Amino acid sequence: MQIIKRYAAGLAVCFGIAAAAWLLGKLLPIVGSPVFAILIGMILALIFKNRDALQAGITFTSKKILQYAVILLGFGMNFSVVLETGRRSLPIIVATIAVSLAVAFVLHRVLSIPGRISTLIGVGSSICGGSAIAATAPVIGADDKEVAQAISVIFFFNVAAAVLFPSLGAALGFSTTSGEAFGVFAGTAVNDTSSVTAAASTWDSLYNLGSATLDMAVTVKLTRTLAIIPITLALAFYRTRKAGEKESRVDFRRIFPFFILGFVLASVITTIVTGLGVSSEIFVPLKTLSKFFIVMAMGAIGLNTDIIKLIKTGGKPLIMGFCCWLSITGTSLFVQRLMGIW
Repeated sequence: MQIIKRYAAGLAVCFGIAAAAWLLGKLLPIVGSPVFAILIGMILALIFKNRDALQAGITFTSKKILQYAVILLGFGMNFSVVLETGRRSLPIIVATIAVSLAVAFVLHRVLSIPGRISTLIGVGSSICGGSAIAATAPVIGADDKEVAQAISVIFFFNVAAAVLFPSLGAALGFSTTSGEAFGVFAGTAVNDTSSVTAAASTWDSLYNLGSATLDMAVTVKLTRTLAIIPITLALAFYRTRKAGEKESRVDFRRIFPFFILGFVLASVITTIVTGLGVSSEIFVPLKTLSKFFIVMAMGAIGLNTDIIKLIKTGGKPLIMGFCCWLSITGTSLFVQRLMGIW
């Protein structure tokens, strides 16, 4: 009972924020529920200064619930489908991820941007926005302010991509009778699922393609999401090595992202079950719960964030996000051109 009392109030507040943000996200999908949750949380943080009774539940939500969300995210991953459809886009995905991470590293050095926020922006830009940030934050020990800052940067360029990319695709001469070229472009150059969906759906609507572009874009996006696994494991090993240089003994169990193993296990279960002929629809509730958990965690992160300080320190991360966004867009178009996709 003591444990329940300790966490209940904070969990209830985060749940309420998530419920409101979920509804707003349905009304404005181009923005997305996670961003609304962070904004609501930051506004409430300005109003309610004394949150001692809520803090335990808020911290649990921003840390543990976030990890549970990443595990459940695996139930949306069918390895066989992703590999089959995403094989052609794999060179583009690898190139965009490599370029974005390289740009983030260079700007981290040149602009003296803190390492953790640089990593979060680089990973979020190159892989899958909020989900990648959610998976990476506990691995590198990022605090809530850094997560909120990275999400805010990613959100800004998400919206820009969703609005501008259909017009850009038309100007570049993408096929209007097939959704492949624009689907691959959206799936590799837009970083968050909600914005990928918005951009691809717009292309389908403009040229009466049904859901051809959307299906291609989402599958490519799922292929990108798999990069969470090697990236987080590599970061965990790097952090372990750095810690080992400072301490004679390092608690590897504390640093290693074991929740990523849960993500992999969930993906394997999905692949096996659907391979046996069972409809993937049975996993829809778990995928929905994963999304809701992410929204809850973003609300908690918003509650732990000082929006005034965030705005004051946001200039350099915004420049980094812009450069990553441009580099990913340019790389995607360049490699597609080399491969003859458009």
